[in-house]
Amino acid sequence: MPLSLSCAQRLLRMSLPAALLLALPAPWAQAPAQHAHEHGRARLDLAVEGDTLTLALESPLDSLVGFERAPRTEAERQRVAQMVARLRAADALFAVDPAAGCTLAEVQLESAALGLGAATAAAQQDRNAGAAAHADLDATLRFQCRQADRARFVDIGLFAAFPGLRAVEVQAATPQGQFRRTLTPRAPRLGWGR
Repeated sequence: MPLSLSCAQRLLRMSLPAALLLALPAPWAQAPAQHAHEHGRARLDLAVEGDTLTLALESPLDSLVGFERAPRTEAERQRVAQMVARLRAADALFAVDPAAGCTLAEVQLESAALGLGAATAAAQQDRNAGAAAHADLDATLRFQCRQADRARFVDIGLFAAFPGLRAVEVQAATPQGQFRRTLTPRAPRLGWGR
């Protein structure tokens, strides 16, 4: 499953070894392309470089808040506010192996439908017109670590926080190698090498 362009661009802005994700082994590159927008599923790209662990999350809004447009009611606005608060407290959703000594350094959220991040003028007009069909949320989360290369897992708390999420497709580039996994509510730990 090749990296989506927007996810790859966000990772490359944050970390050079994320480029490794773009040069995945041939079987990965030959995997059939899947529809990028599937309710109940999200994509997560992880890159470890030097003292930084970066996560790039892409998810349909429906998987996180139950709808794919700007909120219309007070209840929907509250769901969006709760989602944003949970993602901004990413260290509660993503528990990095304590051996790495990581702390949350930065959270960037983007969603044209919700007016988050660097929405273009056209996307803002679509949001105002209620035309944001198949809207997504993109999040870039950066952890600063004392020894990022010692990390061997990240526990993913997205399933408990967002019950509409049923699977997270992960691609990773770590000092121990490149890999991909599918995480589920029953298996939420992303682990690698020892």
